[in-house]
Amino acid sequence: MPAIIFALISYLGWGVGDVFGTIATRKIGAYSTTLWSYILRVLIFAPYVPFALPALSNLDPFLLLLNIGLGILLLVGFVAFNEALRIENAPLVGTVTASFAALVVILSLIFLRETISSQQLISILAIFTGLTLSTFDLKGLKTKNLVVGRGLLLALVAMFCWGIYFTFIKIPVRQIGWFWPNYISFLLFPLVFFFTRVQRIEINKPNYKNALLPLVLTVLLTGIAEFSFNFAIGKSLTSIVAPIAGSYPTLFVVLAYLIFRDPITRQQIAGILITLIGIAMLSIFSV
Repeated sequence: MPAIIFALISYLGWGVGDVFGTIATRKIGAYSTTLWSYILRVLIFAPYVPFALPALSNLDPFLLLLNIGLGILLLVGFVAFNEALRIENAPLVGTVTASFAALVVILSLIFLRETISSQQLISILAIFTGLTLSTFDLKGLKTKNLVVGRGLLLALVAMFCWGIYFTFIKIPVRQIGWFWPNYISFLLFPLVFFFTRVQRIEINKPNYKNALLPLVLTVLLTGIAEFSFNFAIGKSLTSIVAPIAGSYPTLFVVLAYLIFRDPITRQQIAGILITLIGIAMLSIFSV
């Protein structure tokens, strides 16, 4: 039961937090949002570090390297997600990226030797059917011109990065607890700064265009969601926790549509609905 509760906390944190993340991204850009949100995560959650220090006794070089590798994937996913939110329809991006839950179930089944029911399999197929409708211009099939927009391609990149991250982060969580795996990942923020310097990408100040408040809110809400997810998978199967937490688009899509009023095609609406139904079914059948 505690795992379900913390999975629901992740659901709420991601669903509401990504709304504020969208606002921040559209004010200061994807790279600035990612960099400042990582720095804020490090600062805001730093007071817990002294209480978590004993858990580091179980950290060995293999776990550290694994955690850093996964952290890079998480970082790439954040940049891709924030850029997709900046240039693409927010509800659509939220739905596509949240399909990482289905990927987590598949990877957990293959690599972590977790089990999956026939109902879960049907739900996963529904998610990927909806994902196809959401991302591909099927009318292009008639002209042999199948198109995936840049924003949706970035959303797919985020989905795969997060799917891998949230599957295998369970390995360090088992050894060093729920706090350090994410916090170590947050400490990789200099990579964003280095990349933007090399590519000569401008980094806006966090208070540019009044972006600081939504930045802080998205960091608090999504940061709590990420830690809650780690705590939950430490108590239960990843294949159960991920679908519940990953159902957050059912909340995000409604909030994003009401706030941003982004245009969306009928095909995309159908894809989003099928994806959300699949994610909801996956949550139900995983309890």
